Amino acid sequence: MNHNNKHRWPLAVALTTTLGAGGSAAAATLDDVRGQDRVRCGVNAAQPGFSALDASDTYRGLDTDVCRAVAAAVLGDAAKVHFVPLDSVERFTALQSGEVDVLSRTTTWTSTRDTTLGVNFTGISYYDGQAFLVASDLGVQSALELDGAAVCTQSGTTSELNLADYFRANGMTYEAVVFDSPEQSINGFEAGRCDVLSSDASQLHAQRMQLGDPDSAVVLPEIISKEPLGPAVRQGDDQWFNIVKWSLFAMINAEEMGITSANVDERLDSDNPDIARLLGRDGNYGEAMGLEADWAYRIVKQVGNYGEVFERNVGAGSDFGIERGQNALWTDGGLHYAPPVR
Repeated sequence: MNHNNKHRWPLAVALTTTLGAGGSAAAATLDDVRGQDRVRCGVNAAQPGFSALDASDTYRGLDTDVCRAVAAAVLGDAAKVHFVPLDSVERFTALQSGEVDVLSRTTTWTSTRDTTLGVNFTGISYYDGQAFLVASDLGVQSALELDGAAVCTQSGTTSELNLADYFRANGMTYEAVVFDSPEQSINGFEAGRCDVLSSDASQLHAQRMQLGDPDSAVVLPEIISKEPLGPAVRQGDDQWFNIVKWSLFAMINAEEMGITSANVDERLDSDNPDIARLLGRDGNYGEAMGLEADWAYRIVKQVGNYGEVFERNVGAGSDFGIERGQNALWTDGGLHYAPPVR
């Protein structure tokens, strides 16, 4: 999903701060993280399933577990994460300026963001797409029935452009009702300011659960955009880029190999060479990243494989019950495919 910079720093200033006079970021993020004994992770303040405070004021969600995986790999303790809540407008500035070490905040990987903001996306943690939430009593079955509708959406997001493209391509008109935050947009929808709420499907499922009566609204079947969501880091530090990237890949590979947080200790003695390499029993594939040989073992033991993370946060083990769909492994008809550890 989403967005621009709340502080509106000139890009050149942000990049100078990030990259320094020599043109490369201080390639010392790993040293900084170890020095502060925590990973500073930029997250959404309130998107249940991805990042939101639970009853004990602890951030929980798929995005937060990506950061926990990095902490487990680097510091040996998945709990050593300092979560920094960021809105959609300020998130890139926070990463550029060094306020956070990694951004894991339902953020869509686009060409502009990848090439002009001084950040690198490290992978795709959730395959998403923009959809529509409508009141159930409207009887609407398809987004193609929304000609002339008032549509609530969020400012500074990819959703605004996607809406314009979709309605124009289908010869329809709409009235945009724009809000600054997801909370304002769902409140506007519930108050009748608009007929439809449009955002990433992941966010709509979360917002639907926030309604007084979740059954009063339904998410339509159409997906009108590609929204590959994933963690991002500052450009210029390849070591840290590799660590965040391979922390995600480790969870995906572990699921493919059938390694879970419950059985990972038993699998340490596996004769399967792929498992032995992933868990650090055959070679040290963390050394080139500045990590110990058991970096991936720590991730799976403390956080789980990708399937575990998905199911407890947004899947069958959660309030949302989102089907794996595109977020299944490639071996199960989905899109998740991680390079091998070897």
